[in-house]
Amino acid sequence: MKDIYPFAGITKQGFHQSVNREIRIIQEQEDLLPMIQKIRKKHKALASRKIYYMIKPDTMGRDKFEQYCFSQGFRVVHRRTWYVKTTDSKGVIRFDNLILMLERLTGVNQLWVSDITYYHLGSKAYYITLILDVYNREIVGYALSDSLSTESTSLKAIKIAVKYRKLPKGNSSIIFHTDGGGQYYSSKFTKYIADYGIRSSMCYTPYENPHAERLNGILKNEYLYPNNPKSFKDLQRLLKESVNLYNQERPHNTLGGVSPKEFLKMVKDGLLTKIWVINKKKKVSKKEKVNIIIN
Repeated sequence: MKDIYPFAGITKQGFHQSVNREIRIIQEQEDLLPMIQKIRKKHKALASRKIYYMIKPDTMGRDKFEQYCFSQGFRVVHRRTWYVKTTDSKGVIRFDNLILMLERLTGVNQLWVSDITYYHLGSKAYYITLILDVYNREIVGYALSDSLSTESTSLKAIKIAVKYRKLPKGNSSIIFHTDGGGQYYSSKFTKYIADYGIRSSMCYTPYENPHAERLNGILKNEYLYPNNPKSFKDLQRLLKESVNLYNQERPHNTLGGVSPKEFLKMVKDGLLTKIWVINKKKKVSKKEKVNIIIN
C-alpha cells in the first residue's frame, strides 16, 4: 500500500485525513436527517437555509446543506392565496408617515409595525392582527377574530403588546406604523395608545410597511397553511404556537441567523450592539450601523 501513495501523488497522512473527513461527513449526514425531521415537525415550511442556521453542521456549508435538504425531499413549495380586503381607507385623512423622520433604531420599543391579514377556513374568513417590534423582529402582540371591529383586532392586539412589553403610562415615544385601516384611527384605539405616548404613523402603500407585510406571509405560509387547522379553535391554538416558534426558534438572516428572543438576549447581555439605519439616504458611519463586540 505504501508504494501506491507516491504513485497517486499523496502522502499516507493526507490519504488517511481525507478518508477520516469523508467518514465524518457521512456520519454527520446520518445524524442530520433526524434533526431536520424534528425541526420540520414544528416548523413545517421552514426554509432549508433557516434550518442550517439552527443546526450549524460542522462538515458542510450553507449551500451544500441546502442541496442535501433538497435531496432528502425538504424543498418548500408555498401555496397561492386569494385576496380578502381588510381595510377601506378611501377618503380617510391619514396620519403622517413618521418613519420618514426616523434615522435609526437603537433598541426595542421605538418602532412597532402592524397589519391585519386574513385566514380562510372553508368559506369563512378570520382576521389576524399582528404587531412587530422592528428592532428585534419580535411579535409583541396579536389577535384572532371573526370580525374586523376595532375591539377584536387592533385594540385587542395593542393591549397584549403593552402588557407584554410592560409599558408604563406616559411618554413611551413608540412610533406605531400601520396602513390606513379604520381599526387604527378609530377613537377607541387612538385614545388608548395616547395614554401610553404611542404615536400613530401611516403608510400610503404596502411598500411603506414591508416588515408587517412580510410577517403576514411568514406566519401563514410557514406555520398556518402547512398545519391545516380545521376549526376556529384549532386556528387559535396554532396561531399561539406559531407566534412562540417565530419569536423563540425561527432564525432571521437580518439578525445574524438567530431568533428574535436570542438576539434581544445577546443585546441585553452586552454581547451585541446593533443600530438599524432606517432612512438610508441619511449619512451614518459604518461603525454606527453594526458594532459587534463578541461574535
